[in-house]
Amino acid sequence: MRNLLQKFRRDEDGAAMVEYAVLLGLITAAVIATITLLGGDIAGIFSTVEAAIKAVPGA
Repeated sequence: MRNLLQKFRRDEDGAAMVEYAVLLGLITAAVIATITLLGGDIAGIFSTVEAAIKAVPGA
């Protein structure tokens, strides 16, 4: 039993997986926040580009 507990304490694979999961969560939250904050502005830019393309003769 003591050897099993020592092995479990030395095993860091689970800790690394948790760190990656937390990092993935933070990145996801940052992407969602960016899209939420800039979504309207980006939609406006695409609308402007669309109007400019439609104004080009032969397009």
